[in-house]
Amino acid sequence: MILENILEYMTTLLWSGWTNLLDYLAAHVLLCLVPAFVIAGYMSAMIPQEAITRYLGPRASRWVSYPAAAIGGFILAVCSCTILPLFAGIWKRGAGLGPAITFLFVGPAVNILAIAYTGAAIGMDIALARIVLSIVFGVAIGLIMTWVFRKQEAERAAEMAAEGMFDGTTEVKPAIWVMFTLLIAVLIVGTLQVGFLTNTWLSLRFPMDIPESVTSNLGNLNLTPHGALLIMLLLFLAPAAYLGLENILERFNRWTYLSISLVAITLLASSMSVIEGSAVVGISGRFISELLLIVAIGAVAVRKFERDEIAEWLWETWKFIKQIFPLLVFGVFIAGMVRVILPQELIQSLAGKNTISANFIAVVFGVFLYFPTLVEVPIARMFLDLGMHRGPLLAYLLADPELSIQSILVTGRILGRKKTVAYVALVSVFSTLAGYIFGYILAAF
Repeated sequence: MILENILEYMTTLLWSGWTNLLDYLAAHVLLCLVPAFVIAGYMSAMIPQEAITRYLGPRASRWVSYPAAAIGGFILAVCSCTILPLFAGIWKRGAGLGPAITFLFVGPAVNILAIAYTGAAIGMDIALARIVLSIVFGVAIGLIMTWVFRKQEAERAAEMAAEGMFDGTTEVKPAIWVMFTLLIAVLIVGTLQVGFLTNTWLSLRFPMDIPESVTSNLGNLNLTPHGALLIMLLLFLAPAAYLGLENILERFNRWTYLSISLVAITLLASSMSVIEGSAVVGISGRFISELLLIVAIGAVAVRKFERDEIAEWLWETWKFIKQIFPLLVFGVFIAGMVRVILPQELIQSLAGKNTISANFIAVVFGVFLYFPTLVEVPIARMFLDLGMHRGPLLAYLLADPELSIQSILVTGRILGRKKTVAYVALVSVFSTLAGYIFGYILAAF
């Protein structure tokens, strides 16, 4: 009997992790994470190191580097998993530790969508506190990290100087910035929630509806037919990318072109709107915009870039994917399992008052109860309805995009153990204090 209960519990844990991973891959990863990897690879291959070190490097003025890092994170990021490959890209190209950390912290915490949604669903007090404190803390954490690891930073700056990273300036051809703008547009168009992009302009009906048995079986997996299609495309893309990109610096082959095509098809498929349970596909403004941008990217790539340059871009992108994506998948799976271990009913008893311990517990929730950007807002709304105090709620919202399991794993791979431990500790302390101070101010007024 005991063995049966243990097996049932383990099955529940594994099932929760599996369905969480399926939901993640089907609904979240494509329109933000795929472009982010492509952008990171592009930055690493195409943008000269001097263009990064000039504004974000160890020798850049703090009055330039930290605002530039905060603004860059604010504009580019959609969530923590989106910012990670971008963070890896600027770090590899010579960004200073402090500005890179500011970029890493600010990006997922204050992206425009999350702030707007937070204000509408929870309240503008939380939204304004989130954006102000994220920027202030991002700069503060970056400055502290720079001071703590000043010796290592000095050695790294000396090594980069010896390699000529700070020698003069490098002229960047206009086509590089044009392509960079188009790639950023793909990321923004894929995630921005405005009427022009979300509205359906044309509906197409396939000859036959999806069998009810299929939708029912997919429903048991917490999947829609649309989500299942996207996962299938990813499964096709994975081997094609390996066969086409693993030796891309030596030659292009048919798998190379297939993998590029599958990336475009996957982005377009994910930007369609689908009426669930039917074979009606909506052509939205997002789909049209993504199609035009993909065509423009292809045209600029063919006309303005050499094959060797494109090969280097694809290789850097593939390196980032191999380094980061497996850790993201593992982290999402573990986070899904932890949700079962920590039932939501505990929240009211643990974080119902504005105490230091309650705020710290809310920060711990942010580590284990990770949700993709925008998803964490209705979850936070639910926490609030269950009795969570607004102080710990802010602590959770600040910590959730920064300290998820997958973010910690990937950051550790990029920065190393010591810097990652320091970063996690600082984020935990600052988030806890922010929630407590915010809750205290609310009580005073």
